Amino acid sequence: MRRIIISALIFSSMIGYLEWGNGAMRRFLFQIEAEILNKLFQDPVSVLHPFIVLPLFGQILLTYSLFRYNRKIVIIGIIGVGILFLLLLFIGIISKNIPGIISTLPYISLSVYYLLKVK
Repeated sequence: MRRIIISALIFSSMIGYLEWGNGAMRRFLFQIEAEILNKLFQDPVSVLHPFIVLPLFGQILLTYSLFRYNRKIVIIGIIGVGILFLLLLFIGIISKNIPGIISTLPYISLSVYYLLKVK
């Protein structure tokens, strides 16, 4: 059961939706992650930003937790990715971007479920 929830957390962390510039630019997080990983090997300094490093580190910890389960590591991973998703939720609310709001709900709800129910 834990592995299913952690796998769902990893998957849902990739479906966050960003829209900026009057709707001219739209991307899902998995598309942005591919660009970041590409830049990481070409120009590592260009991706050193807390809102890039923390969620990426959180995803790495969640992936690690699939193989070597440790509740503390999962919680740290949830927090790392959760910072970005709470920011996306806030931006979606203030900009009234319904797809942006909806894209954050699976990750946030799975995180809350894990924290409350999974031991």
